[in-house]
Amino acid sequence: MPLQKWSENILVVDLQDEPQFSDDLNALFDTLETGGKLDVALNFTEVTYVNSSNIAKMLKLRKMVTAKGARLVLCGVTTQVWGVFLVTGLDKIFEFADDLLTGLAGLQLGEGNA
Repeated sequence: MPLQKWSENILVVDLQDEPQFSDDLNALFDTLETGGKLDVALNFTEVTYVNSSNIAKMLKLRKMVTAKGARLVLCGVTTQVWGVFLVTGLDKIFEFADDLLTGLAGLQLGEGNA
Protein backbone atom coordinates (compact mmCIF):
# COMPACT_ATOMS: atom_id res chain seq x y z
CA MET A 1 0.00 0.00 0.00
CA PRO A 2 1.50 3.35 -1.00
CA LEU A 3 0.11 5.22 2.05
CA GLN A 4 1.52 3.92 5.33
CA LYS A 5 1.39 5.14 8.90
CA TRP A 6 5.06 5.01 9.91
CA SER A 7 4.42 6.18 13.46
CA GLU A 8 1.62 7.78 15.43
CA ASN A 9 2.39 11.20 13.91
CA ILE A 10 4.08 10.40 10.57
CA LEU A 11 2.61 9.22 7.27
CA VAL A 12 4.76 7.85 4.42
CA VAL A 13 3.55 7.93 0.83
CA ASP A 14 5.47 5.88 -1.76
CA LEU A 15 4.74 7.80 -4.96
CA GLN A 16 4.88 6.54 -8.54
CA ASP A 17 4.35 8.21 -11.91
CA GLU A 18 0.88 9.15 -13.17
CA PRO A 19 -1.88 8.08 -12.86
CA GLN A 20 -0.92 6.54 -9.51
CA PHE A 21 0.70 9.80 -8.35
CA SER A 22 -2.63 11.69 -8.38
CA ASP A 23 -4.54 8.78 -6.86
CA ASP A 24 -2.07 8.52 -3.97
CA LEU A 25 -2.17 12.25 -3.28
CA ASN A 26 -5.98 12.23 -3.35
CA ALA A 27 -5.98 9.38 -0.80
CA LEU A 28 -3.54 11.39 1.30
CA PHE A 29 -5.80 14.46 1.20
CA ASP A 30 -8.70 12.33 2.45
CA THR A 31 -6.58 10.92 5.29
CA LEU A 32 -5.29 14.35 6.34
CA GLU A 33 -8.77 15.91 6.33
CA THR A 34 -10.03 13.38 8.86
CA GLY A 35 -6.81 13.10 10.85
CA GLY A 36 -5.13 15.47 13.22
CA LYS A 37 -1.64 16.89 12.98
CA LEU A 38 0.38 14.46 10.87
CA ASP A 39 3.84 14.95 9.39
CA VAL A 40 4.14 13.59 5.84
CA ALA A 41 7.12 12.05 4.04
CA LEU A 42 6.68 11.74 0.27
CA ASN A 43 8.98 9.09 -1.18
CA PHE A 44 9.92 10.12 -4.75
CA THR A 45 12.37 7.30 -5.56
CA GLU A 46 10.00 5.75 -8.17
CA VAL A 47 8.90 9.07 -9.72
CA THR A 48 10.54 9.96 -13.04
CA TYR A 49 8.51 13.07 -13.93
CA VAL A 50 6.02 15.52 -12.48
CA ASN A 51 3.52 17.62 -14.40
CA SER A 52 1.84 20.91 -13.55
CA SER A 53 -1.13 19.12 -11.99
CA ASN A 54 1.25 17.19 -9.69
CA ILE A 55 2.96 20.41 -8.65
CA ALA A 56 -0.38 22.08 -7.92
CA LYS A 57 -1.43 19.13 -5.74
CA MET A 58 1.88 19.21 -3.85
CA LEU A 59 1.49 22.95 -3.18
CA LYS A 60 -2.05 22.33 -1.91
CA LEU A 61 -0.72 19.48 0.23
CA ARG A 62 2.01 21.70 1.67
CA LYS A 63 -0.56 24.33 2.57
CA MET A 64 -2.82 21.75 4.22
CA VAL A 65 -0.01 20.16 6.23
CA THR A 66 1.59 23.41 7.40
CA ALA A 67 -1.82 24.86 8.36
CA LYS A 68 -2.04 22.08 10.94
CA GLY A 69 1.45 22.85 12.24
CA ALA A 70 2.92 19.70 10.70
CA ARG A 71 5.75 19.16 8.23
CA LEU A 72 6.02 17.85 4.69
CA VAL A 73 9.31 16.34 3.49
CA LEU A 74 10.05 15.22 -0.08
CA CYS A 75 12.46 12.28 0.02
CA GLY A 76 14.64 10.61 -2.60
CA VAL A 77 13.82 13.03 -5.41
CA THR A 78 15.28 11.74 -8.67
CA THR A 79 17.54 13.87 -10.87
CA GLN A 80 14.82 14.40 -13.50
CA VAL A 81 12.28 15.59 -10.93
CA TRP A 82 14.86 17.65 -9.04
CA GLY A 83 15.44 19.64 -12.25
CA VAL A 84 11.75 20.63 -12.28
CA PHE A 85 11.95 21.81 -8.67
CA LEU A 86 15.04 23.88 -9.45
CA VAL A 87 13.66 25.49 -12.61
CA THR A 88 10.36 26.41 -10.94
CA GLY A 89 11.98 27.69 -7.73
CA LEU A 90 10.12 25.09 -5.68
CA ASP A 91 13.42 23.89 -4.23
CA LYS A 92 13.10 26.89 -1.89
CA ILE A 93 9.47 26.13 -0.96
CA PHE A 94 9.63 22.45 -0.04
CA GLU A 95 11.74 20.61 2.51
CA PHE A 96 13.87 17.82 1.01
CA ALA A 97 15.78 14.80 2.28
CA ASP A 98 18.26 12.67 0.34
CA ASP A 99 16.33 9.48 1.06
CA LEU A 100 13.31 8.24 2.99
CA LEU A 101 15.21 7.15 6.10
CA THR A 102 16.91 10.54 6.40
CA GLY A 103 13.57 12.29 5.97
CA LEU A 104 11.90 10.10 8.59
CA ALA A 105 14.76 10.67 11.03
CA GLY A 106 14.45 14.43 10.55
CA LEU A 107 10.70 14.32 11.16
CA GLN A 108 11.12 12.07 14.20
CA LEU A 109 13.74 14.39 15.70
CA GLY A 110 11.79 17.50 14.81
CA GLU A 111 14.68 19.05 12.90
CA GLY A 112 14.68 21.15 9.76
CA ASN A 113 12.22 23.66 8.33
CA ALA A 114 8.69 23.88 9.56
